[in-house]
Amino acid sequence: MLKDLFISKTRIKLLQVFLSNPGRIFYVRELVRAVEEQINAVRAELARMEKASMVTSEMRANRRFYGFRKDYIFYDELSRLVAKSKGLGGDIIKERNKLGKIRFASLSGNLIKRRPVGPTDVDLLVVGNVVLPQLAQLVKSNEDSVGREINYTVMTEEEFTFRKRRGDPFLRNILEKPKVLLVGDEDEMVR
Repeated sequence: MLKDLFISKTRIKLLQVFLSNPGRIFYVRELVRAVEEQINAVRAELARMEKASMVTSEMRANRRFYGFRKDYIFYDELSRLVAKSKGLGGDIIKERNKLGKIRFASLSGNLIKRRPVGPTDVDLLVVGNVVLPQLAQLVKSNEDSVGREINYTVMTEEEFTFRKRRGDPFLRNILEKPKVLLVGDEDEMVR
C-alpha cells in the first residue's frame, strides 16, 4: 500500500491540495489550476487515486468532483505530512533559523483539519527564544488560507517548564489535545 502513496509529483501536489482543504471537493479543472500540471496528468492521477480508494468522485451538473476520503487508512498520517510541508507548518520549518531558537513548535489538530475552535483554543504553540515580529508575520500571512485568525502562544523554555511542573490547566489543555509537532521531540515535550 505504501507504494501507492508517492508515485509522482502530480500525486504529491494533489495530496497537498486535498489535505490542506479537508472536506472540500474539487472538479478537475479546479485541481489542474491548483497543481499547475497538465489536465491529462491530473486525470490519470485522480483515476489511480480513486482505484487505490484515496478519493471518491461524483457527477454534479456535468462535472466530476473529487474529494479525499477521510476513512482512507493513511489519512491522518498524510494530513500530518502535509501540515509539515505546506502552509504555516511548512513555513515555520523552512524559516526556523530566522525565528530564533525554537525548542518546540506544534500545530493543533483542529487547525490542520479546519475544525471550528473556541476563543481559548490555541492553534500554534512555540517554545523557545522566538523573534516575535517574524513569527507574527508568518502567522498573519497564513490566516487567509485558513480562513480565520490563527491563535498562537509563545513561551520561553523556563516558562514552559515551570507551567508544566505546576500542572497549569492552560498548558495541559494544549498538550493533551491532538497536535502535530513541527520542531522538537514529542515525548520530551509532554513528559
